[in-house]
Amino acid sequence: MRIARNRIVDALRERGQPARATWVERELPEWVDPDKHSGLLATLRLDPAALVDAPSP
Repeated sequence: MRIARNRIVDALRERGQPARATWVERELPEWVDPDKHSGLLATLRLDPAALVDAPSP
C-alpha cells in the first residue's frame, strides 16, 4: 500500500493547513509508505486508508 504525496498535500490544504502542506511537499517522497510514515500521518491526523492510491509493487 502506498499514498501519493499530493493526496496528503491536498488534504492538508483543504483543512486550511498550507504551511504543513508545503512542508510535506518538500520533505516527503512522491510515494509515501503508510507503515514507514505512520507517526507523521498520525501527527497530521490523516487516515492512511482514506488516502491510499495503489498497492505497493
